[in-house]
Amino acid sequence: MADQQTLQHAMEQVLALATAAGAEADVLASSSHNLSLKANNGELDEYKVTSGQVIGVRVAKDDKVATSYSESLHPDSLKLMVEQALQSARYTKADAHQRIQAENSRLTTEHPEIYQPDDATIEQKIALSLSLEKGVIDKGAKSAPYNGFGESDSLSLLANTRGSYCQHRERSTYCYAYALVDQDGKQAMHGGMSSGRRFAELDPQYCISQGVETAMALLDGGPIATGKYAVIFNLSELSSLFSAFGMCLSGQSAMKGINPWRESLHQQVASPLLTVSDMAYIEGGSAIKAFDSEGFATQDTILIGEGQLQSLLHNSHTASYFDIANTANASRSAKGGLGVAPRHLVIAEGQSSDAEVTAGEYLELVELQGVHSGADAISGDFSFGASGFLCRDGKRIQPVRGITVAGNFYQMIKAIDAVGNQLENDYERDFFAPKIRFNGLSIAGK
Repeated sequence: MADQQTLQHAMEQVLALATAAGAEADVLASSSHNLSLKANNGELDEYKVTSGQVIGVRVAKDDKVATSYSESLHPDSLKLMVEQALQSARYTKADAHQRIQAENSRLTTEHPEIYQPDDATIEQKIALSLSLEKGVIDKGAKSAPYNGFGESDSLSLLANTRGSYCQHRERSTYCYAYALVDQDGKQAMHGGMSSGRRFAELDPQYCISQGVETAMALLDGGPIATGKYAVIFNLSELSSLFSAFGMCLSGQSAMKGINPWRESLHQQVASPLLTVSDMAYIEGGSAIKAFDSEGFATQDTILIGEGQLQSLLHNSHTASYFDIANTANASRSAKGGLGVAPRHLVIAEGQSSDAEVTAGEYLELVELQGVHSGADAISGDFSFGASGFLCRDGKRIQPVRGITVAGNFYQMIKAIDAVGNQLENDYERDFFAPKIRFNGLSIAGK
């Protein structure tokens, strides 16, 4: 893994080359060290250690912008990278709204929890990896076809020709196990995942139990009668849904004219029970960072307030285009162009108790198939295969498989019966929400 001084020296060379060519530029550089372990048939099947670095430049000259990247920090490679970006920029469309704007930004991520010392040994990590597969099989599953442990130690730097230099370092770790259950000619599979900043935060027993117990509970499931049902999505599936329709919160898609909420600012777009924010910092969050991909300080933004669209996510380009404030949601990897993205999408707690949210009959959906392929982000229409449980008053009364859930996302978020009063986070730790009960979704069964 390239050290900070090496990366910084390479960035200085790139900025000097761009300046000499009469261009402005910003540079992203990152290095990482990763470990991945997987088990199969009681033995370690994968022990992979990878390290690498990448540097990417965005040049702006004569209102024309282009990007290029290199995985080599050799001076000749850096020179070629800058030349390629400048050459590409000559053929791009002039756009006065996309410029290098962050001036003298000197931000460092200072939340100590995201880069904690971790003294776990490699023997402990291997033992955890092997225990995932063994634990799944010991609980009665046929196998654990997907299982693993991983960790990453990464450094990210940003600099530009306007005097900015920002730095960020983080560690993360995770483990997961999927259980395949096979009984009486029936099969079901489900998984559990755990993540954190330190090895000690991982919960392998949760991964094992969640996968096996849910798969066994689904084993005898079948279709239910076709009709309209109240639905509660588990948190990971609700996160996937909001991700599939994330275009509606993007200032970039609005700039391109394809955001269905482009003309809906300060209008009612959802139930008054729904408030959605993008938060720069939330305890336990995975996307904590002091600066966005342009060097602006990250901030909290209310996107939907009591059902009313308050803001879209913007970078400096989209903010300039609409002549509004930048929300500092620039998203760009060293290898890519400028976009926008949330940091932590947070749905605010409501007033309903768990008993109130789960009162009466509803479907608890724990798995959706083909979320992104089955979603039309512009129209809002969706149709997914689904599995879960028919529930009554908070208790599962029947496993359900082989059904299709269909509807329209933009109508669905207007038809909310109740929002719970306890916030939970998904495995990725970038989506936080209470239980939400949606009314009247179409279920195709038998």
